[in-house]
Amino acid sequence: MAGESDYGAFTEKFIIQPSSSPDQELPLKGLTFAVKDIFDMEGYVTGFGNPDWARTHSAATTTAPAVLAMLSGGATCMGRTVMDEMAYSINGENKHYGTPKNICSPDRLPGGSSSGSAVAVAGMLVDFSLGELCLYYKLVVFLLMLHKLDQKVSFVTGTDTGGSVRVPASYCGILGFRPSHGVVSTTGVIPLAQSLDTVGWFARDADILNRVGRVLLQLPEVEPVKPTHITIAEDCFPLLSIPNHRVTSVLVKSVEKLFGGHIVKYACLGDYVKDKVPTLKHFKGDRLENQEYNVAPLAALSSAYRRLERSEFKNNHGEWVSTIKPDLGPGISERVWAAVRSTDENLDVCHSVKTELRAALTALLGVSIPLGTYDNLPISVSLLAKHGSDGFLLNLVETLYGTLREQIDIAQELSY
Repeated sequence: MAGESDYGAFTEKFIIQPSSSPDQELPLKGLTFAVKDIFDMEGYVTGFGNPDWARTHSAATTTAPAVLAMLSGGATCMGRTVMDEMAYSINGENKHYGTPKNICSPDRLPGGSSSGSAVAVAGMLVDFSLGELCLYYKLVVFLLMLHKLDQKVSFVTGTDTGGSVRVPASYCGILGFRPSHGVVSTTGVIPLAQSLDTVGWFARDADILNRVGRVLLQLPEVEPVKPTHITIAEDCFPLLSIPNHRVTSVLVKSVEKLFGGHIVKYACLGDYVKDKVPTLKHFKGDRLENQEYNVAPLAALSSAYRRLERSEFKNNHGEWVSTIKPDLGPGISERVWAAVRSTDENLDVCHSVKTELRAALTALLGVSIPLGTYDNLPISVSLLAKHGSDGFLLNLVETLYGTLREQIDIAQELSY
């Protein structure tokens, strides 16, 4: 059960020592981490954020490979963290175990579904943590998007399906990485939507983010490669509730200082997606598309991905939900039962959208980077890169991070 002393981040605390000899020099030696309550760990029941799930499932007989990799890399596991029930929300709330406290803004939500994992890192309870993510739409090479919060550990692991690592990372003012789909094993991870799920991780600094990534992704040490271009989705930034330049200027000035301003490009992402993903026409007129704060093609894309996620959730968990009728919190209950009662209409079209998008953009991994605060609320930017360029993006973040922090300090001193 979550407690005040740990900001409500943990459902269960325990210590699992590294599986390697203490005399070995390993990349994660001396680091501590926490694990989202969605990863199997031998001898422990994986709770999936819900007591009824824990009650109706046995203890795991094996440990998820992603967790084993962290232990083999020299890190010490400190426990299991709170998550949204069944990973089916990005708010970060849990009526059973409590909502972890957002360290940056205590009166605001921490974001989810990997809420406890993010808070454990932000609160310095661990060095990093693991989470799991499911992709909705994160779209262009180095698409820049703002996350502004309206509503002791070195790293943490989590999962990302619809932003379950990147959203809480941005809300809590830490780094969150979503790797290319399929490059980190999801064996021993309870699925939300398999065609979208990935294993992601949180850290407070770029060095640890990179070190964890190289272990999880089994990447060799290589010299950073200079980016040839960084594209800013200029049609997305007018949707922000803060001045656009507070986000773009920090990044652009950092890029100019390190690589030169000639590599910065601008594009209208909505127009590009509309042209390259023609199947989206089937989702015109959906409720999200008609809201004034959306870019219509991206809203249609989100609608397609949500439908695909809902269908896969139903296939994975519909029978259990219908049989057990679990006690679910407000919001989650309505969403889960809507998925269970849904029909699989237009699924072929949804898969076509996904195929066209990948062919057009191949932007299937991303990292959320904190950019300080505005009006005392954390803001961040997402950098995206093409599938398979995880090592490049990790190196780029580490290269940029120091200069970004300098520019953040300048921006905050100037109050813009």
